[in-house]
Amino acid sequence: MLLELRPEVDYLEKQNLLDRLKRMGFQVVESDTNILAVIGGIDSLVVQDDFAALPQVLKVHPLTANFKLASRQTKPSDTIIEVKGVKIGGDELFIIAGPCSIESREQLEACAKVAKEHGAQALRGGAYKPRTSPYEFQGMGVDGLKLIAEIGAKYGLITVSEVMDASQIEVAAQYLDVIQVGARNMQNYALLNELGKVKTPVLLKRGFASTYHELLMAAEYIMLSGNPHVILCERGIRTIETFTRNTLDLNAIPSLQQLTHLPVIADPSHGTGVRSLVLPMARASVAAGAHGILVEMHPHPDQSISDAKQTISFDTFAELCTQVKRIKSVM
Repeated sequence: MLLELRPEVDYLEKQNLLDRLKRMGFQVVESDTNILAVIGGIDSLVVQDDFAALPQVLKVHPLTANFKLASRQTKPSDTIIEVKGVKIGGDELFIIAGPCSIESREQLEACAKVAKEHGAQALRGGAYKPRTSPYEFQGMGVDGLKLIAEIGAKYGLITVSEVMDASQIEVAAQYLDVIQVGARNMQNYALLNELGKVKTPVLLKRGFASTYHELLMAAEYIMLSGNPHVILCERGIRTIETFTRNTLDLNAIPSLQQLTHLPVIADPSHGTGVRSLVLPMARASVAAGAHGILVEMHPHPDQSISDAKQTISFDTFAELCTQVKRIKSVM
């Protein structure tokens, strides 16, 4: 439930209430200015009446969403996640770019240089790669993490890469600014729980057969375990269409923004799987209100070890940045 505090309640009175609730076994999250979200078994009318009688409480509101911490009901204002001075979820468009897989120092540095030149704030690159075939390139592992940390620092870029297992989190948190959870792991609850125990922001991708509710419940696992810094990513779902790899669900962007206060970005690379569609769908994502976009680029797209068909060239990336920034400027 949500406790709306009286406007005259001071800091000390609020802290006393927080301590009291926590001693009673409730999890309490401070939301917007005078709102406390109280999580626990307090559904009976008697208990609600008891809370309403507290001197600090003006009104008790039922918390109806299953995703309690991620809900707009709990926190009406947008969450802004700040990483290295960059605000994610605010008015500035957050652009993440880089190769699907980290292949070499030369490849990653070339991507970082172009990303920085055209105004991207973050460098992505897969160090651990979940591949459909066990015979395909699985990534450089820790060496890849070290490389992206070094090159990200050189160019002043936020670093983003994926983990696939809880055993990888500790080392990833040493080298990354944002840890990504891929579509295949969106409902890996053991992994999500462990990510809730670190302070590193988490970029959570929607599963390719998952509903908005399931995505938000996955975010809830991370937040309930203690990490409120979750970025949601729409990356396309599987439909009956075969021309594209996935169908980028543009409905998800404004729909999620109605349901949650968390930042919402889009991945038109995985969302289409077709190189020629990445630019128009990046434009569409920003027009739909996405807080950011994530795209895959490569010095030589056709030679990319993974996801070559959806990887764009540096020239296309430069054009993409120009166009999406122009769209963002008139919104």
